[in-house]
Amino acid sequence: MPFNKDIFNDLHCPNCLSKLIETEKIFKCQNSNCFKEFPVVDGIPILIDESKSIFHISDFLDKQTTTFDLQENNIKTLIKNIIPSISINIKAKSNYNRLLTLLLKNNRQVKVLVIGGSILGEGIEEFIKEPKLTLVESDVSFGPRTKIIFDAHSIPFPNDYFDCVILQAVLEHVVDPYQCIREVHRVLKKEALVYAETPFIQQVHMGKFDFHRFTHLGHRRLFREFSEIESGAVCGSGMALAWAYSHFIFSFFKSKKAKGLLIPFTRFTSFFWKYFDYLTINTPGTLDSASGYYFMGRKSDNVLGDRELLKQYRGLF
Repeated sequence: MPFNKDIFNDLHCPNCLSKLIETEKIFKCQNSNCFKEFPVVDGIPILIDESKSIFHISDFLDKQTTTFDLQENNIKTLIKNIIPSISINIKAKSNYNRLLTLLLKNNRQVKVLVIGGSILGEGIEEFIKEPKLTLVESDVSFGPRTKIIFDAHSIPFPNDYFDCVILQAVLEHVVDPYQCIREVHRVLKKEALVYAETPFIQQVHMGKFDFHRFTHLGHRRLFREFSEIESGAVCGSGMALAWAYSHFIFSFFKSKKAKGLLIPFTRFTSFFWKYFDYLTINTPGTLDSASGYYFMGRKSDNVLGDRELLKQYRGLF
């Protein structure tokens, strides 16, 4: 499904939320007290509010690597093509299929924002084939699917705009996840949908741009202004074990080069643990020890209190 550039007509200033107007490949804020300008690089608007972000507009003008490195070296390419992965997402495909069914229930055109969408997330393939979806794929990195660049702490769209927001393995990489979810809540229509996948037991990835981990209840609390449709483990304890084992081996070495050379050994000696997750993904023990969790919910006017949150614990302990 080609990207509908008409969506650019609805862009708002990430600084003051006033309407933006595109002129000569620059988006200008129409608020006379703000009047900020935002460039367009290769057809991609760069809507970064530098006062609220760890990124600078110059990062994108110079096409510097931010969180996602498009330039893979030969070792990384070899790993992807030959060496087995230690990661597996058990629930993504079925979760996205359910989300798609809910979105298309009223048989109308819907707008979906993907945050962390520079690459196609696992399980979301059917979304790009659906003609009733306007899919807006955003990130803080250039990528094969990036249509707009902004920091999720300041989403450049008006209130009550989207029918769904998808947070694609991104909340561990933002400085203030609670602010990001407040922004998600703001841009969603009444009773619109949210879906997020976020790590729990995973070691650092994406280097310096890795800030947070969440238990199942911690993840639920992030979405306390949403009513829950479904939540649980999306990647299980077998995957968590494989990640922990690999990083245990890496901890004996000091250089990135040594780590690169060790990756084939750690992958071939641990990849099989992930397949146990097919057996255990829905158990209470996994809910305490999963590699990652998902949350699917609806925008609500009610806030889940912390005492009520505690009642939702479904783990083994």
